[in-house]
Amino acid sequence: MVLSSVVRRDPRWLLLALNALPATTAGLLLPTALASAVDMALAGRLDRGTVLWLVGLAGVEVLGDAIGVVLAAAITASGATWLRRRLTAHLVALGHPTRFEPGDAVSRLTGDSAIAGGVSVLAVNLGISVVTAAGAITALALLDWRLAVVFLLSVPLAALLVRSHLRLTAADVATYQEVSGELSARLVDAVGGLRTIAASGRADQEAERVLRPLPRLAAAGVGMWSTQARMIWRAGLLLPAVELAVLTAAGFGVVAGRLSVGDVLATLGYVALGMTVVGQATLLTAIQRARASAQRLDEVLSTPVPAEDAPGGAATGELVLTGVNVPGALHDVELTVAAGTFVAVVGRSGSGKSALASVIGGLTRPSTGRVRRGGSVGYAFERPSLVGTTVGDAVRYGTSRDHDEVEAACRAAQVHDVVVRLPEGYDTPMSAAPMSGGEAQRLGLARAFVRDPAVLVLDDATASLDMVTESTVERAVESALPGRTRVVVTHRAATARRADVVVWLDGGRVRAVGPHSELWDDDEYRAVFG
Repeated sequence: MVLSSVVRRDPRWLLLALNALPATTAGLLLPTALASAVDMALAGRLDRGTVLWLVGLAGVEVLGDAIGVVLAAAITASGATWLRRRLTAHLVALGHPTRFEPGDAVSRLTGDSAIAGGVSVLAVNLGISVVTAAGAITALALLDWRLAVVFLLSVPLAALLVRSHLRLTAADVATYQEVSGELSARLVDAVGGLRTIAASGRADQEAERVLRPLPRLAAAGVGMWSTQARMIWRAGLLLPAVELAVLTAAGFGVVAGRLSVGDVLATLGYVALGMTVVGQATLLTAIQRARASAQRLDEVLSTPVPAEDAPGGAATGELVLTGVNVPGALHDVELTVAAGTFVAVVGRSGSGKSALASVIGGLTRPSTGRVRRGGSVGYAFERPSLVGTTVGDAVRYGTSRDHDEVEAACRAAQVHDVVVRLPEGYDTPMSAAPMSGGEAQRLGLARAFVRDPAVLVLDDATASLDMVTESTVERAVESALPGRTRVVVTHRAATARRADVVVWLDGGRVRAVGPHSELWDDDEYRAVFG
């Protein structure tokens, strides 16, 4: 399905095939032209027409090959880009979490998409090889039908070689692609936790964990390339054997006066062209890799997207969670937040605070239950990933906000003064804008503010700010986004005290909901902030 879609969407492969026709025709005529030139030389005469014909055919073949290389690169790049866009859109639609680990998803996006994206080129090249072989057999028949008969005796053996190669390569290629994705997934996990790994002194153990699938990858690679090597040496034996048989028949033709010395040379060229498919071990392996990659892409694209929560049923800014469950994080969460409420989410480490924020923000879909949101959601993180070419782009990311709106959001997040001190202000490249943890957090806050959301979710997004700055940011939010619902994950009692209502989580369940002043009488609640 994936491969056929790639072929259908970009018809330029027809141009590639059409371009190959004159080049292939020239290649098939070249042995005959060379034979004429040899006979001419042996006869001791100079025929300009024969020489020009030979040179012209060689020029057409070279020019066609050059155009084909450019076309093939463009078609492959276009196919890979299209597949990456489809895959990215589907992965985003699947949400988080999915069964596809980040590293595995990256492997499918980069490697598998590039390999499967070139299937049109591979198919055309294989078709050219088949046409070339058929043309070569026809040319042999035109020279002497006996030559074609002798050559055709080798066709069943050649077909058996090709079929055996495809069958033996299939499993190894699929395993190689799968294990490559597994290695990528483990490596991405390790890179994400580099500081923790270094601090714990477990670098050697982590390296061993990441590289554990390596023997399987090596075995698959050895199997794949061994099969290809076996195909190459068998084809290497078959070609001389066929050449010897056909040349023997051609020799009898020379003795009988049916063929000239030049015709024998042409016969040798046509035998090599006729064995083109057998000699394409690399191409056949590439086709199997494209099939294996397409299967991996189809695994993602065929995964059904969970149904979106109905946008209706909640007033602007209102949040309603009913029977929400997230495996290993949240259990039977029932929660209603009125529009315009400032909610603080508190609890011990591992109680499900970030999971609840993620569900409210739409970053995680619950396994069961329903979430209704009254309007758009802005989200800020403890460690935001700032994406964009410049600082201004990072703040307006995903929106079309102008400079004034970006600046207003940065002022509200108390980061404008930091930005204007950069070498080029808001136009400073992100790579040239070193920021502390607190400054990056405030830039992430500005990115959430600029979206003008109905619901603002802050997942420990002010953890790196001192209490005075955090309080200033809160007042700026109230001024810049008046009447908005705010859900703030926090570990600070002062923040919980300023909230209208506190949601106390314990073991993934809502233990209590109420004002901080009322919950403070509970010893276990006070221990949350200890």
